[in-house]
Amino acid sequence: MTEPGVSGVEVRADWFEERARKERLCLVVLVLLLAVTMAFAVANGAVSISIRQVGAILLRQAGVETGVEYTRAQEAVLLSIRLPRVILGTLVGATLAMCGAAIQGLFRNPLAEPGLIGTAGGGAMAAVIAIVSADAIFGKSLPYLLDWIVPIAAFLGSLAVTWLIYHLSRSMGRVQVTTMLLAGIAINAMAFAVVGLAMFLASDSQLRTITFWSLGSVAGANWKGLIVAAPLMIVALAGLPMLARAMDAMALGEAEASHLGVNVDQVRRRTIVLVALAVGAATAMTGMVAFIGLIAPHMLRLVIGPRHRLLLPGSALLGALLIVGADLLSRTVAEPAEMPLGVVTALLGAPYFLWLLLRDKERGGFV
Repeated sequence: MTEPGVSGVEVRADWFEERARKERLCLVVLVLLLAVTMAFAVANGAVSISIRQVGAILLRQAGVETGVEYTRAQEAVLLSIRLPRVILGTLVGATLAMCGAAIQGLFRNPLAEPGLIGTAGGGAMAAVIAIVSADAIFGKSLPYLLDWIVPIAAFLGSLAVTWLIYHLSRSMGRVQVTTMLLAGIAINAMAFAVVGLAMFLASDSQLRTITFWSLGSVAGANWKGLIVAAPLMIVALAGLPMLARAMDAMALGEAEASHLGVNVDQVRRRTIVLVALAVGAATAMTGMVAFIGLIAPHMLRLVIGPRHRLLLPGSALLGALLIVGADLLSRTVAEPAEMPLGVVTALLGAPYFLWLLLRDKERGGFV
């Protein structure tokens, strides 16, 4: 019941206003946390660089002198190693998390995630095949083409696997969770088998590159690779939010979405292509980094709800925060040694995945 003199419309308006305020606050907090984490990430490591020195080095690149002293080594470490590493981590985290939220909307299932359903595994498998075979195919031209060959191969592999998983798991207009997860397990098993075979056949230099794939890391970040991969990820980060309204409608079911005027086939194709493009580019740069696309959307839904208009950008912010934070942890917790990023995200994500299964066991929601 409403209070005397207060209509139901006014109560509902107050509820929506409070919800919108909560959503805006959540996004602002995520932006601030991400900025602080990125600042810590570029400042901390084997070579210590203060925040003031970081600012002075970056301002000098813009032609502004601040008078803050720093060494040539600090400048080189910041500009050549840490800055591209943090930018790559931010892009990859945002990409994997937003793609996770988009895939969950497409499959209408909270367990869909680029790593679990094989999208990242398919990209890694195709990229490893490209690494091993490119030398024989392209010969002397390889050094100039490798930065393009690997992302393209990863994209095609991710696209093929995502499309295959979607059609395999779809039955009578619904996505069967069991089929989706089993197909993902099969694809990932095949990907690891191909990676293992490639490691057996690879040369020493190729072996080092392939080992990087199997563990996942942003340690190999450089400006040249970012120039190639970043536009592909940015296209998806800009394109997926444009499909937010359609994804909200598809949450009701594909038939219901069609009645509301949504071109379901077009939305499905665009989502799959954008996810494959972004996950392929991310996988090409970092190898297999799992569970970010599962953790970030789930954590955010608990706070701001399921609306994709806010869930997609919010997931991107939280995913970037998680990857940058995990990378900072991986290179400082055992300094000067460095833990692989994929190991850290798996240690965080696997227990969370098990918790989701246990939480919903009694509900029967994942059957």
